[in-house]
Amino acid sequence: MAERCIAVAWSGGRDSTALLHATLKAAGPLGLRVAALHVHHGLSPQADDWLRFCEEQARRWAKAGHRLVLQSERLAGRPARGQSVEAWAREERYRALRRMAIGQGAGIVLLAHHQRDQAETFLLQALRGAGVAGLAGMPGSVEREGLQWCRPWLAHRSEEIAAYVRRHRLRHVDDDSNADPRFARNRLRLSVWPVLSAAFPEAEAALADSAAWAGQARACLAALAAQDLSAARDARGLRLAVLLALGDERRANALRHWLHAQTGARPSASLLQRLAGELKGAGSSARWPLPHGELRAYRGVLRIEPAAAAAAATGSVPPEDRVCVADEGAYALPGWNGALVVRRVEEGGVPLAWLAHLDLRARRGGERFQAGIGRPPRSLKKQFQAAAVPAWQRDGPLVYSGGQLVFVPGLGLDARVIGLPGQPQATLAWRSPA
Repeated sequence: MAERCIAVAWSGGRDSTALLHATLKAAGPLGLRVAALHVHHGLSPQADDWLRFCEEQARRWAKAGHRLVLQSERLAGRPARGQSVEAWAREERYRALRRMAIGQGAGIVLLAHHQRDQAETFLLQALRGAGVAGLAGMPGSVEREGLQWCRPWLAHRSEEIAAYVRRHRLRHVDDDSNADPRFARNRLRLSVWPVLSAAFPEAEAALADSAAWAGQARACLAALAAQDLSAARDARGLRLAVLLALGDERRANALRHWLHAQTGARPSASLLQRLAGELKGAGSSARWPLPHGELRAYRGVLRIEPAAAAAAATGSVPPEDRVCVADEGAYALPGWNGALVVRRVEEGGVPLAWLAHLDLRARRGGERFQAGIGRPPRSLKKQFQAAAVPAWQRDGPLVYSGGQLVFVPGLGLDARVIGLPGQPQATLAWRSPA
């Protein structure tokens, strides 16, 4: 039986150091191993010092008898031109945390966000004009990509955590970027929050409560959307007659949830406004652009056609570069002229969590594949030759997750992604048309 493990996201800062310390104290009597996950962003000149601090502190705690392992990962990329550094760092951090947690066999990752973080998130989202989903802020616990992400201190004040650190004399690092006013959250903390809390001493708790109310409203809207979509769903899409029988607000809510589930991105307000005004008179040629395809109304059904405009112009569908797998089944990839078939297994498969966001790539040369546990990785060309895979059976995309090669049509799963016992797992296969 695999050793039980719980992971803690640890930057070395005050809040995450306190959370890791509290987790270590609680995990020992429960027989849990604790994995401290540190992400080296490479954005600060002090990042190497922070990693060294975590390594030294982890050694001290392990020497004191705590069942602790530290794993770190350095981010290789940089924000694209025009991309928010905050958004890039947050997205890449969670990807790295996911990879490390899965590698450690942890099913739960603890995050050190507290009540003031939640209040700040509510304010920032309100200033950006967010709807209920944004105002709900950070959930206390959520399952995403096969992992449970938990924030056990979301209802605790920052002052309580500071008191815990003083009581246990915990050393931690200070991130100098927290004083950089270029970042929106820092401007809020440095310029707005002191004035707000002086004028309204209970602002932190009140705003956190508002986020909780928004979270409940979001859950209710999701449940209502599920009910409406169940009645409207057709094998090809959504029946327009059922959608149009709903009120305007209820129809927009159903469409928002459906489009998000189908595309992985929240639809823009402008698209929903167009649909509100154009769906009632939509003819068989009606269509609306999406980031990677288009929405069509045809014979009373609203459906999504991937990259339809490009396909109509070129006579072929461009290959998809990403697929999201939630469960077993066949995932059609018309741009690759086939389908990725996912089947659950008890052992010998890739953890399901790895399949939540898959990148699809063509062969470029230099890729290396490990055909079995204990066997050395070799070039794809040699692996195809050793497995006697003919050239016409080597079509289809190379499947990656978080930069790691997961699956190659004709060869199967890379041995480096095989899951641990007890993890939900699946195998992959490539199916081309006869």
